[in-house]
Amino acid sequence: MIDFHTHTPLWTSASWLGGAGFDADDFVRFMDAVGISRAVVLSHDGLFHSTPEANDAVAGFVGKHPGRLVGFGTYSPRRPEALAEIERSFAELGLRGLKLHPWLQGFSMHEQVLDPIMEIVAAHGGILLCHDGTPPYSTAGQIAALARRHPRVPVVLGHAGLHDLWRESLHFTQETENLYLCICGTPPYAAARILDRAPAHKVLFGTDAGLSDKASQDYAVARVLEIDEWGITEAQKRAMLVDNPARLLDGAA
Repeated sequence: MIDFHTHTPLWTSASWLGGAGFDADDFVRFMDAVGISRAVVLSHDGLFHSTPEANDAVAGFVGKHPGRLVGFGTYSPRRPEALAEIERSFAELGLRGLKLHPWLQGFSMHEQVLDPIMEIVAAHGGILLCHDGTPPYSTAGQIAALARRHPRVPVVLGHAGLHDLWRESLHFTQETENLYLCICGTPPYAAARILDRAPAHKVLFGTDAGLSDKASQDYAVARVLEIDEWGITEAQKRAMLVDNPARLLDGAA
């Protein structure tokens, strides 16, 4: 199983989401306990305060277990140094993708400043994972418009629309060739519907692990166990948990 949406622990007081009290070794023990072979790890601090140090922290965290953890950087695209920092996150830190959070980082997906950023992601064969499901700035249609302008970049809807916008996320994933969705925080009934109707190769799964103050990540464990209640086939489960994320991460999207 590959978990496509997890976070580093919070090392500052930047967030109201919680999250602390574990290191990379603890995190891999959590993964082992629930059968996660690899995990995409996103910043926590960097979503609230963009700093190079936040990307350094992600690189240091995943560097403890490079065969198990895959790091994505982040940076607020409106900052004047954004291009240089995003380039550094790929070229120097070896991170494999970029996470953007329009709601927390305060920008619109239609801003032209995103185009040179996407060109950097494309040049490094990277992936964009974008928070979605919380309007006004994080809707699937807005993210799909960016994806269509940059067809070489796989773009992942990080929450498959959450509770309110999952239908929109499903629709645009069906209509946009390089748009994928990650079932993460999506209600079970919506997850089952998505798996039934989305292109079979475009569905991923994530737990959002790392936002807990417990090393055991109990809520994330519960999300993994919940999959068996969705009523999906073994083929759908394998595609979502193994084949699809491996294809993206191994560069054959």
